[in-house]
Amino acid sequence: MSLITAQNMSVAYSDTPALSHVSFAIEPGEIVTVIGPNGSGKSTLIKALLGVLSPSTGVINRKQGLRIGYVPQKLSLDSTMPLTVKRFLSLPKHQSAADITRMLARVGIFGVEQQQMATLSGGQFQRVLLARALLVRPDVLILDEATQGLDQTGVAAFYKLIEDIRQEMGCAVLMVSHDLHVVMSATDRVICLNGHICCEGAPTVVSETPEYRALFGVGTGGTLALYQHAHDHRHDLGPSQEHDHSHCDHDHGVSSHG
Repeated sequence: MSLITAQNMSVAYSDTPALSHVSFAIEPGEIVTVIGPNGSGKSTLIKALLGVLSPSTGVINRKQGLRIGYVPQKLSLDSTMPLTVKRFLSLPKHQSAADITRMLARVGIFGVEQQQMATLSGGQFQRVLLARALLVRPDVLILDEATQGLDQTGVAAFYKLIEDIRQEMGCAVLMVSHDLHVVMSATDRVICLNGHICCEGAPTVVSETPEYRALFGVGTGGTLALYQHAHDHRHDLGPSQEHDHSHCDHDHGVSSHG
């Protein structure tokens, strides 16, 4: 059974359409990456899936009892407010000290429980947000451009961590990103968004579509920046994830700017 399903979903701000006729599903255990230029509706899609925005038309169905872990694009905290990592991770729901210690160790920042949130580096801060999302034991982990501000080494390490966690916890992952250089190294399926779904499928398939090439300038002086993950292990995925196809909407003219 799908975890989240969007059926013919459209979202508009006042009279301005942000997403039009979007349909897709997130299946258990898979990693899905949403890419697209600025203004393509990526964050709008996330807000709709989280229930923050209501679709103008269409429906979103979530599996009963679905647990969602969310890592936002950015989170602003008052730097003058005393707030330790341990306290932050117990908001809004109390978490045991043992669970906090274990999860911080898992995301690679063991021993920072008593450190002030305001003193964390960018990479540490993002890993604390990830730990907070994982403490809910999510069925699906949603990341909205969660690596902004990290250097390329930090981005690569973060996405490797995400893939390892998916393997261990069995959760699905939906990632939104503009970082084409690294993000594809750990994804099963790509959704290319530009107000609607232009194309969808495995990274190697999507990277060859005219829509993708038009959006990201490939073939017009741009560089194809998709790296397919070399699978040296087996993901325990159902039949619906064992395909290697894409569907592309050739009726839409896609510009090369956002």
